[in-house]
Amino acid sequence: MRCLVFCLCLLSALTRSAPAQGSVEGQVDLPRTKSAPVMTKRYEIVTTGGVLGTNPPLAVVYLEGSFPTSSNLPTKQVAQKDLAFVPALLPVQVGTKVEFPNLEKDTYHNIFSYSPAKRFDLGRYRPDEKPVPSQIFDVAGLVTLRCDIHEHMRGLILVLATPHFVVTDDSGHFRLKGLPAGHYTLKAWIDSRTTREHPIDLKSGSTLQVDFPATP
Repeated sequence: MRCLVFCLCLLSALTRSAPAQGSVEGQVDLPRTKSAPVMTKRYEIVTTGGVLGTNPPLAVVYLEGSFPTSSNLPTKQVAQKDLAFVPALLPVQVGTKVEFPNLEKDTYHNIFSYSPAKRFDLGRYRPDEKPVPSQIFDVAGLVTLRCDIHEHMRGLILVLATPHFVVTDDSGHFRLKGLPAGHYTLKAWIDSRTTREHPIDLKSGSTLQVDFPATP
């Protein structure tokens, strides 16, 4: 009996001390393009009038604010498969290590970037190269990936100074969970020239509905 009472008291204390977290969900009005059928859909980076974005369109929704930094971030990957970057768009937190495995059968790649947020050149490497070529992305900004061998290949890494971000689905729907209470700016990155934003006041245990309509 004493053990049961002790466990109930401990559970109650933990419940009181654990901060309730909030969430945000909504929809981003994505640009309209002709997309491939679902069975053959493949995300690629396209340039239209100097603007880089995904085709079919996707957005990255993220919470901008002051958050503690972490020294133990999970390693992410951008693979090369069928002469394309997979995923075509990868959001990461500042300080994240990204590996670039070559998953082709008999094709070499040479991944590089001239972007101000990260300049690098991995050199030419074969499939299943070990150790897997990698880079640490330690400056916030947009990084354009290219291949020196295959000029049509493009990929994007969006480096963010926040741990709270998510990629929308094809319809623009998103849901961010586990957010701390406070006043923030919610942003939706759509392409290299378009980022919409919305101020929010997030309360513990609440779920906000926030939509990003297209600007007229």
